Amino acid sequence: MTNKNEEHVDIVIIGAGFSGMYATHRLRNYKVVCLEAGAGVGGTWYWNRYPGARVDIQSVEYSYGFDEELQQEWHWPEYFSAQPDLERYANHVADRFNLRQHIRFSNPVESMQFDEVENRWHVHTANGDHLLCRYVIAATGSLTAPNLPPWPGRDQFKGDIYHTARWPAEGVDFAGKRVGFIGTGSTGIQAMPIIAEQAQELVVFQRTPAFCMPSGNRPLDEEHEQDWKAHYQNRRKQMLETYGASIIEYPTATADECSPEQQAEILEQAWNSKSSFQLLFAFRDVMTNASANELVCEFVREKIRSIVKNTETAELLCPTTYPIGGKRLCIGNGYYDMYNRENVSLVDVKASPIVEFAEYELDVIITATGFDAVTGAMSRIEIEGSNQSTLTEKWAEGPTTYLGAMVSGFPNMFMIHGPSTPAAQAQMITTGEWQVNWTADIIDSMERDGLVHIDATEEAEQQWAQEVDMVSEQSLHKFAESWYNGKNIEGKKGGFMIYVGGFPRFAELCDSAVANGYEGFIRK
Repeated sequence: MTNKNEEHVDIVIIGAGFSGMYATHRLRNYKVVCLEAGAGVGGTWYWNRYPGARVDIQSVEYSYGFDEELQQEWHWPEYFSAQPDLERYANHVADRFNLRQHIRFSNPVESMQFDEVENRWHVHTANGDHLLCRYVIAATGSLTAPNLPPWPGRDQFKGDIYHTARWPAEGVDFAGKRVGFIGTGSTGIQAMPIIAEQAQELVVFQRTPAFCMPSGNRPLDEEHEQDWKAHYQNRRKQMLETYGASIIEYPTATADECSPEQQAEILEQAWNSKSSFQLLFAFRDVMTNASANELVCEFVREKIRSIVKNTETAELLCPTTYPIGGKRLCIGNGYYDMYNRENVSLVDVKASPIVEFAEYELDVIITATGFDAVTGAMSRIEIEGSNQSTLTEKWAEGPTTYLGAMVSGFPNMFMIHGPSTPAAQAQMITTGEWQVNWTADIIDSMERDGLVHIDATEEAEQQWAQEVDMVSEQSLHKFAESWYNGKNIEGKKGGFMIYVGGFPRFAELCDSAVANGYEGFIRK
């Protein structure tokens, strides 16, 4: 007997960030519903409104490539766009391609169950929707579930507490306020210099110092923009052929093949290159050779020491426990200079950990404590697959996937930027588009062939885990505790969650699986 509240559709897409929006457009010939927890489109760039929020990939690259007219008509004001411009772009795309008719806002998914008899997913939302669909595409993002450490005394704190990923749309006035800032990752590095200019006092609580290089942001040069627009088709192809799906000057020489004078010159050029992440590609072996990596690390430490006047503070800001690039390299604007201000102080919480909200006299506390990354958004939905197995149980010892796209035992459910994809190791709009196209082609083939059920095998999951481990073992990423391996969340289990073999290899393996008769999949 059919429940009158049930609604039958072909595909449910979870998330209206850039990948979810494109999936909604790409699969528009089906009956598609996109469910979004927020009140607007843009995903990361809807939620992250903190001061200084800005992309660290050039905007001419960090943008959609599926529509030539869109590429030609849109103008980015700066090389590295700020959050308001990225959100404006997302809204423009939603309007231009009439996507809102498919999106249900402020309507997070709470639970999903797979019906093995009907080969349908039952999707339940916070607003009471009950959708039955043939396929689910989870475009939930890698960095969407905020991490909020349960420090004692939080409830007794008399002031305001903000998490950077849930920043008030109206902004925050820091004038005359004593502000405590917890977290010195990418977000903190962007936000703190701006807050320091406004606040009476800024106390920075640092557990692990970050490597940070200058952003190089400036108004977008018209000639540069026109050059990109004239060659977009070839540039997009070139991007997909590079390790991180972003055009960077890739070196030909290892560090040892350069003289000390050449090393110094190359590093200085990379520091001043006005191109994000160029330091990681100063030499061919920065991410595979410990001595080459340490050469770059010490170069950055010397930069910190030359900028920060207080020697004790400078040393606290120098990372020494992990390789550069092991965590995501941060891009900043005046971050190290900020510590020369009289109203800014640094507290080392590695030596003296935060135990409760009581010790410092503060009016505002800002937590930039990151995310339950990669798996967090999916794990917070109650997902039940075949044989009443749950995703929480399946991932209890760490996430398992095949090609980062499917989980064995959860048929007809696809993920974009899922666990063990390149995710933030590659430029996410372009690679998200690629993954959506790959997924949509599989769905199209299922429909053409009259099939109703596709799943990954456990053997394929195990083989993919071996591939992920193999490429991570060849990289220095393994020597850092970060959200890449879940070490930022206390008690989180599992190994390396990001594929670091480069996007071209990832894409080749995905395409080969399909071309080889859907190797690793079960279709029926």
